[in-house]
Amino acid sequence: MHVSLTPELDRAVREKVASGLYNNASEVIREALRLTLKQEAENEWLKREAAIGFAQLEAGETQRVSSKKEFEALARGKG
Repeated sequence: MHVSLTPELDRAVREKVASGLYNNASEVIREALRLTLKQEAENEWLKREAAIGFAQLEAGETQRVSSKKEFEALARGKG
């Protein structure tokens, strides 16, 4: 596989390798891809949770809270 990078990204990869944190450019790219995939998965989870929350709001399934402490207890399932 061959990957083309912009000069800016190429410089960033070389700096990461030069820092000693990575042995080569492949390690830098693999780590970046792993982080991107993790972030995408977290974003998908957040979208699903937001859709559930919005549907509950639309259905009137809400509960008022008057303090941060009360909200945290509710979020933990103790409210």
